[in-house]
Amino acid sequence: MAIQWRRLGRASLDGSRERGFVSLVNGVYETSKTPADQLWPQADASGAGQHRLEWVPRGPGKPEEPSQPLGVLSSAGVHDRWGSWKRGDWSVALLPATWRRLSLVCVVAARPWPTYPSSQTPAAPRLGSVQNELDVEGQTEPPICGFKSSAVCSPPSPTLAGTTGTDADATDADADATVGRGSISSTLDTAPALTTESAHILSVPDVCALLETDLENGIDGSEAARRLQHHGPNKVEGARGLSVWTILMRQVSNSLTLVLVITMVLSFAIDDHIEGGVIAAVILLNMVVGFVQDFRAEQTIQALYALSAPTCKVIRGGHTDNIKAEALVPGDLVKLGVGDIVPADLRLVHSINLSTDEALLTGESVPVSKHAEIILKDRDVPLGDRLNMVYSASVVSRGRATGIVVATGMTTEVGRIAELLRKSRENPADKRTTVLGKAWVKVRNGLRVLLGLDGTPMQVALSKFALLLFALAITLAIIVFSASRWDVTSEVLIYGICVAVAVIPESLIAVLTIATAIGTRAMAKGNVVIRKLAALEAVGGVTNICSDKTGTLTQGKMVAKRVWLVDGTEVSIQDTTHPFDPTSGNVRVGDEVYTPKSLTAEKSAARLKDFLETVALCNNSIVTKTDASYTAIGEPTEIALQVLAMRFGTGKPELLQSGGHRLLAEFPFDSSCKRMTVVCTDDAGAFAYTKGALEAMLPLMDVSDEQKNTIVAKAESLASEGLRVLCIARKSTNPQDFIPQDPTTAPEKVPSQVNENPDQRSSVERNLTFLGLAGLYDPPRLESATAVKRCQQAGITVHMLTGDHVKTATAIAYEIGILDRANHGNEKSIMVAGAFDSLSDAQVDEMEHLPLVLARCSPTTKVRMVEAMHRRKAFCVMTGDGVNDSPALKKSDVGIAMGLNGSDVAKEAADMVLTDDNFASIVTAIEEGRRLFDNIQKFLLHLLVSNIAQVFLLLIGLAFKDPRGISVFPLSPLEILWANLVTSSFLALGLGIEDAQPDIMQRPPHDLATGVFTRELIIDKFVYGTAMGGLCLAAFTSVAYGVNGPNGLGVMCNEDYSDACSVAFKARATTFATLTFLLLVMAWEAKHFTRSLFNMHPEKYSGPLSVFKTVWQNKIVFKHDAITWEWGVVVGDERLLKTIAGRYEVHYRQASILGASILSRASPSSSAINIATNYRYEHQPS
Repeated sequence: MAIQWRRLGRASLDGSRERGFVSLVNGVYETSKTPADQLWPQADASGAGQHRLEWVPRGPGKPEEPSQPLGVLSSAGVHDRWGSWKRGDWSVALLPATWRRLSLVCVVAARPWPTYPSSQTPAAPRLGSVQNELDVEGQTEPPICGFKSSAVCSPPSPTLAGTTGTDADATDADADATVGRGSISSTLDTAPALTTESAHILSVPDVCALLETDLENGIDGSEAARRLQHHGPNKVEGARGLSVWTILMRQVSNSLTLVLVITMVLSFAIDDHIEGGVIAAVILLNMVVGFVQDFRAEQTIQALYALSAPTCKVIRGGHTDNIKAEALVPGDLVKLGVGDIVPADLRLVHSINLSTDEALLTGESVPVSKHAEIILKDRDVPLGDRLNMVYSASVVSRGRATGIVVATGMTTEVGRIAELLRKSRENPADKRTTVLGKAWVKVRNGLRVLLGLDGTPMQVALSKFALLLFALAITLAIIVFSASRWDVTSEVLIYGICVAVAVIPESLIAVLTIATAIGTRAMAKGNVVIRKLAALEAVGGVTNICSDKTGTLTQGKMVAKRVWLVDGTEVSIQDTTHPFDPTSGNVRVGDEVYTPKSLTAEKSAARLKDFLETVALCNNSIVTKTDASYTAIGEPTEIALQVLAMRFGTGKPELLQSGGHRLLAEFPFDSSCKRMTVVCTDDAGAFAYTKGALEAMLPLMDVSDEQKNTIVAKAESLASEGLRVLCIARKSTNPQDFIPQDPTTAPEKVPSQVNENPDQRSSVERNLTFLGLAGLYDPPRLESATAVKRCQQAGITVHMLTGDHVKTATAIAYEIGILDRANHGNEKSIMVAGAFDSLSDAQVDEMEHLPLVLARCSPTTKVRMVEAMHRRKAFCVMTGDGVNDSPALKKSDVGIAMGLNGSDVAKEAADMVLTDDNFASIVTAIEEGRRLFDNIQKFLLHLLVSNIAQVFLLLIGLAFKDPRGISVFPLSPLEILWANLVTSSFLALGLGIEDAQPDIMQRPPHDLATGVFTRELIIDKFVYGTAMGGLCLAAFTSVAYGVNGPNGLGVMCNEDYSDACSVAFKARATTFATLTFLLLVMAWEAKHFTRSLFNMHPEKYSGPLSVFKTVWQNKIVFKHDAITWEWGVVVGDERLLKTIAGRYEVHYRQASILGASILSRASPSSSAINIATNYRYEHQPS
């Protein structure tokens, strides 16, 4: 087959002494499997119709001048079978080349051109590469004018000309020299080449020739295996998830863990095995819980990657087999039917009434009609207009087809978008060029990852906080050693380390990990999978939600809601919960509830019967009942009409099987005519049944002007309710005018022109009888209205961004509460994307409010909406399901993809994935995010108050000195460790898994820019910490000096017990008991940030009684439940225990027990309650 190129290409040679282009024009050659040496025809004098090389001069900044012929390729060129021409200091050559068994032409240039010994007969040169490969066997496209930088051109191996091996080595060494590096411009201007990327502008035979595929039998198994090895599996990369090693390293790459590791090493170094073991257990707990959580999240995400079709029908070796979609290769013949997911990019070979849903790729919600016989002329036509192509991830909504695979895996259109997203996530290359500079960048980035400074905002904040605390811990240890006059005994060393440890909240990382894990699991139960931990922290602070309509706020399935017949009878369907179930909801005909008997005697029954027959027969959808529910395949509109007919017992299966109807012809829906017609015959004769858009049907119906006005008015009324209106009509016809379809004929053998003859179609679709109008819509989810209301109560603004018509979007927005019918200024909140996109950023910023409903949205509109919100300092959520939604998902603060109907590319770009595609799940995620944020603040407050109190106590406590001037520690090292790792940890854990406060969704979002360390939190921790430390200090002082005077402390009381140290030991025990009780009280106090301990539940309890509900309601940690009269048992047992203990002490114990003394002298704890209560009372809302 001869292929003629308008211009094969041109390339700039601006590096030569002359500036200009070399162009290859008017090339004609054969693309058969003819050897290359037979491809080069003799050139005539003019060179017309042959390969001709032209020089197009161009001066600096000057336009191109007329071209000058350089030469014509012929078998008598400068060298055998190839030609070269000199131009300035450049040599340009035409070379025969082979690409995937096709003989092609390659243009090569070099400076200087290699010279050959006169005694040798030159053969075809070997092509090397400098920057862009000229190895044509490795190219993905034929190298027509394929050079993009200067090339290494070497003479043939001298051994081919009979030279010795020594000469060969010398010649090869010269051949590796690079010439003219970077001298040739990379600018190419090539005409459409014979590539799979341009399959839409090629005929089916040309595509088959390019891919070496037999149109009837496909490729054989061995060839398929070879191509699979060459092209790789047909799957989109970038969705591989994280490796086990990466997940494990995540758990230790933060400053808090590193500080704990250092503390653990020091503890073991001084033989404090208890402290070291406890810290090691904390580190291990954090790693295990974090690893399990992240690993489960990755497994869930990988399970949601269901974009690619698992299996497909392929023709190989003349046989049709079901194979995995991953095994497809370019050149395979694939069969498609209704409901199939297209497994790769296909050039259609045969098609019958084919329509595909390409919403995931193009964003267009209306199925696109496809035709195999179309050959487009423009290579750059948009994807949505390539009507002879079907693309990976699209769904066949009607018809059947056979296509040839032209792209698989990452070379598909979906794969290309995934690759762009992957590259956009990679860090840009550092501008440093020196080896030392690049090494420093690697070390710096590695340290940032190791210290946790490259994580989520909360992780970064906590990592910086941990580094600050680590520096403070070292400072405190130095202070302790100096207070001991640098006489660092083992006990002083341990105390110094413990004082340093007191600053560091060892249990913080464990509690944070457990709280995050529980929060993530709670979200998973609420159908939200967290892909990025930053989203878990941030979602609670969102101020705006930009939600898609179809499938998120609505059910994503069409339902016939209203029918208007020609005689004025109206049929309405209400309360439908399952769109595919014909028994769901209530049907009313006129003012009465429908029953089969109610229509038999009415005149309108005949008109309704004709209407239902038309919508059932002019329909290609399939609705079937399984054991548990109904399932449907086909276009949503046709499914809704089929379900409507089935409600009255007149579905298509019933009509074809028992009604005697037989299909004669079908004229498929086409976007140009916006209607569909089928011709069927039964006992009463043949009828043409038609449905379509009213504007396309109205000129074809036999109605008067008055009737037209009535029909148009009713259609506008239905459309104002947000319904999609279809016109239904029919006419009687002659069955002899149609050729019955033979059901035994293979689908690809049925000539599609039988059903698409334009002359026959125009005659059939004429003088139609109007039957009525059908109003369809996508009903809202039952929970959407409640979810929107909860968002509004929580200070969150909900926006609907949809591709649907503005009337449809407005109707749904009113129905679910995004728009308030009582607000007369709603027209300012409703915009069409075209009007919004026409505004400049300044004009958008001048708007009082951003639109709540944005109809006819494109992906660019969504991105602009997010940018406008960011300029208003808003924090927004964006939902999306299609490939084209990926930019908006990445641009938003929290991108949420649909797990059921979303594409892999959208899921990869998103921060969260909804496993049920339900808007209410977003609200659940927000509530859980707020609960988690609150709880993190609660246990942070508790842990930091404990640390501040201990540091306050231990530093000032260094002033307590024995008669030798040595400081007497108010807490022993083990008491410090116990308070940090046991007492505080479990209390903080309880706070971390607290239930959400009742008012959590009745308050505005928190400020994410500030994070968890808010001004209130910082003030609270210092007030409570100082108060707690002062009370502990007062407890120690009252015992040590209040009874025994200033000389009551013994000597060497930091190491061993003696009678002289009794006072010091009692003071230390009182201080420890006080600290323990105060930590317990502080845990209750931290349960709510604006309510005091004695006003925790004012709606049910008042005053001190409020604390009792707090004690018994914790069912998670202590497994408690509310008790009433059982409190009498508790009090009785307490009295009984006291009696038994008293008698035991009288008869068997003469000495007092240290624990009894601790309890009897722990009175200062009551002061802490008063201080905390008074402070909280000042912060209560009025």
